[in-house]
Amino acid sequence: MKLAADLERFSARIGHTFGQPDLLTQALTHPSHATPQRPDNQRLEFLGDRVLGLVLAEALLQADPKAREGQLAPRFNALVRKEACADVAREVGLGDVLKLGRSEMMSGGRRKEAVLGDAMEAVIAAVYLDAGFEAAQMMILRLWGGRVTAVAPDARDAKTALQEWVQARGEAPPAYTEIDRQGPDHAPVFTVEVMTDTGHAARAAANSKRQAEQAAARTLLARLEKSHD
Repeated sequence: MKLAADLERFSARIGHTFGQPDLLTQALTHPSHATPQRPDNQRLEFLGDRVLGLVLAEALLQADPKAREGQLAPRFNALVRKEACADVAREVGLGDVLKLGRSEMMSGGRRKEAVLGDAMEAVIAAVYLDAGFEAAQMMILRLWGGRVTAVAPDARDAKTALQEWVQARGEAPPAYTEIDRQGPDHAPVFTVEVMTDTGHAARAAANSKRQAEQAAARTLLARLEKSHD
């Protein structure tokens, strides 16, 4: 089987020539487009997540030989979480070659973080199954590039950092509420509010609820830290 021209260009962007093109086709097939004869990418996503984790865990150890586990864990989480995978997917134009069902396509699936992140992990698995661990490792390190050395020493996501801040002061975890949703299904804008037990709150808007929650948490945490300086 020969890859279509758009998939050939995608293969060039990720730096891997597939000996088994069907693996790439499966990695780019969302469940909404699957049939009994055309499997989706969920099993590959499961495998790719593990391959990605192993490669980046080793890379972090090599990048900072003196770091303790407690320092490495948040950096690792920042590099492998769905937002990071989706960022890499956008950089290589993965959304343009995704195979989506009509409803998922109409709802903006090519831009959804979860869809992009899952497919990126599936592509990693496809490379691993096609050519082995070293090929997958080389691709991951090339695509993640300077992220490994650039990740912040304290790379906790904003929601985690805010929760730890309030719980250290004896408060319950903050609550997140979707305040508003506007725009068409393919390009929604969510407004989310985060509030602590003591009534401190912040709002933020983004194209996904996850992004809006993170932005609201980041804003509130900055205010709380400033007020306690």
